[in-house]
Amino acid sequence: MIIDLFIPCFIDQFYPETGLNTVKLLEKAGLEINYNPEQTCCGQPSFNSGYWKKTLPLAQKFMKDFPNDRPIVSPSASCTGFVKNYYPKLSDNKDFLNEHKRLNQNLYELTDFLVNYLKYDDFGAEFNAKVTYHDACTALREYGIKTEPRKLLAKVKGLELIEMKDTDVCCGFGGTFSVKMKPISEAMAQQKVENALATGAEYIISTEASCLMNINGYIKRNKLPIKAIHIADVLVSGW
Repeated sequence: MIIDLFIPCFIDQFYPETGLNTVKLLEKAGLEINYNPEQTCCGQPSFNSGYWKKTLPLAQKFMKDFPNDRPIVSPSASCTGFVKNYYPKLSDNKDFLNEHKRLNQNLYELTDFLVNYLKYDDFGAEFNAKVTYHDACTALREYGIKTEPRKLLAKVKGLELIEMKDTDVCCGFGGTFSVKMKPISEAMAQQKVENALATGAEYIISTEASCLMNINGYIKRNKLPIKAIHIADVLVSGW
């Protein structure tokens, strides 16, 4: 099977190794990967900041960058959830909406694709550590994944998953929210990290690079003994 790979801005710019690890996972699952180097932002930052008209050209370009009628896989439920749920709000043009329908049917977040589409959940990974899991807002509420990441983590040798209190509460990122409402954002990140530390976990795992960046920022500023990492990085460990 050939799939198209969508690597969001945050991963491209701040966590390129996660993008490479996503490729490793998909190749181990027996897939041939097509990566279009012309791909850019899906438009979520400008949309969430209220610039809907300026988001439309980005959405139109995104559709042109992924013209094939085959699965499009991304290590981000935030970006895939945005494309699925909010592109129709940008235009009522019939051609645009028809293109979105095609795109929507083919677009998958990584863990959803692996568990529910491919039925592939054991990569032979080994990660000897106690971990806890952060349910990112968009992943849980807009895209709808919860059990999928946990099924994948359950197959990782040596990994002990300990659920933290309020795992489904926001980490405080929220895109530009973390900049415009910095004190509130930092308090939310503090609560998230304290809940994680209370489990005795060494790592906080999530599907969202943006959450990881916000959480790790708080951890590093306060020199705390824990680290936030993407699930794709865990699933390739020990190979």
